[in-house]
Amino acid sequence: MAVAEVMTAVRRFEGRVAIVTGAGSGIGAATARLFAREGGKVCVVDRDAGAAEAITQLIDREGGAAKSFAADVTRSDDVSGVVHAVAEDWGRIDILHNNAGITAIGSVETLAEEEWDRVIAVNLKSIFLCSKFVIPIMRRQGGGAIVNTASVNGIRPAADRDAYSASKGAVVNLTKAMALGLAKDGIRVNCICPGTTDTQLVRGVAERLFPDFETAKRAFIEKEPIGRIADPGEIAEAVAYLASDVAGFVTGSALVIDGGMILA
Repeated sequence: MAVAEVMTAVRRFEGRVAIVTGAGSGIGAATARLFAREGGKVCVVDRDAGAAEAITQLIDREGGAAKSFAADVTRSDDVSGVVHAVAEDWGRIDILHNNAGITAIGSVETLAEEEWDRVIAVNLKSIFLCSKFVIPIMRRQGGGAIVNTASVNGIRPAADRDAYSASKGAVVNLTKAMALGLAKDGIRVNCICPGTTDTQLVRGVAERLFPDFETAKRAFIEKEPIGRIADPGEIAEAVAYLASDVAGFVTGSALVIDGGMILA
């Protein structure tokens, strides 16, 4: 039996309710589908209503339970509306995967102020807002798991990705601070630090820097000791581990999933 089949048979998230932001594509979509395959009820959140609904319908066809929400996770009203709706409909929130993220190419000299503000808002402020509204619910339940999406660039910054690197470094430190503060409440907080992954975000960067994605992919692979880039499903497995009871003694960690890139 394949590993994926074994994990699905285990159904680690039976009876659990999860919120996944940026779930309309990439790592968020893969994670939402994995949570649902393993018995969880999933709130699929994305700014793109059509993308969120498409993933929700896919989960439904796969036999899972999900609801889609169109929301801007940088806006307090949007976030509170989603969290309250989920808690009212499903009675609890066990997992929060703060995954929404964007990037911008440029240094502090070349970036427009609006670009800087947007990257910091989506990558960092969204974690603050989503966690702010979910934590009281988890505390009343007696615990929960929060998994934030950082990046290897939060540990080893990339040139001309100043806003992105700054935001992801902040995510790593925010994760650790939250873990310290919430441990007594039974709420574990961890983050993942993915390397190059085949997502729309990475393809968007590739379009700006390379003639086509295949050329970009070859350039990305040259930096990967393992000899390829990641599939979103592989990153989703790391999120699921941190969100599951198997990781019950893990909090404040920054789990690197990068094919060895950070070592090269």
